[in-house]
Amino acid sequence: MLTRGSIRKSTLYPESDDMGEHEIQRLIAELLRPLMDRFLVERRRPAHVGADQFIYWKEGTPTRRLAPDVYVLPGVDRSIVIPSWKTWETGIVPSFALEIAGGDIAKDYDHGPADYADLGVSELVVFDPHATPTSKTRLRWQVFRRVAKRGLVRVDVSQGDRVKSKVLRAWLRAVGSDSGVRIRIAEGENGEDLFPTEAEAERAAREAAEAARDAAEAEVARLRLVIERAKRSGR
Repeated sequence: MLTRGSIRKSTLYPESDDMGEHEIQRLIAELLRPLMDRFLVERRRPAHVGADQFIYWKEGTPTRRLAPDVYVLPGVDRSIVIPSWKTWETGIVPSFALEIAGGDIAKDYDHGPADYADLGVSELVVFDPHATPTSKTRLRWQVFRRVAKRGLVRVDVSQGDRVKSKVLRAWLRAVGSDSGVRIRIAEGENGEDLFPTEAEAERAAREAAEAARDAAEAEVARLRLVIERAKRSGR
């Protein structure tokens, strides 16, 4: 007879598999994950932002797993290293998950949302970098949210460049085109203000510092001129 303890000892929960992914998925996630991490830190909302780790939610059933392209674990230390996440160990499930669609539409459009519903995620965003404004079978954005007594429900579909995330309290915006498309975080009433990347923030800080220095030097020069004129007029 298998006990809960024997299940723990005998069940293997792999931390990775041999399945590859389209490079564009990786590039989008590599930009967005640290961006989302900084965004939540600056807004003092403790969370761990991860990417592409297995999340298991059925103890003893390792086939019930997902590997979101980007996800948020609310209240979890942002600095820990997560090989894989087992929800029954902490009771914490992702509040937000992003899936970047690849070639398998059925997996990303149908099976994925059903699995995320079973996992218990609060909000799922499916982004399809291969969709265009005139696509007939592919959708640029799909937003699913957990609704009382209805479960995870698709609440928004868009072929535009942005959608609103209720969990993040921000917009997700597609910038660039074709293989250069990326996802950015944006704020403002209609998502018009892009949250800066670390490089953009550093550049803005340098430019502000340089502008302040130039202004200070100009003020010093002005005061020297005033003093010099005062000296001359007093002779």
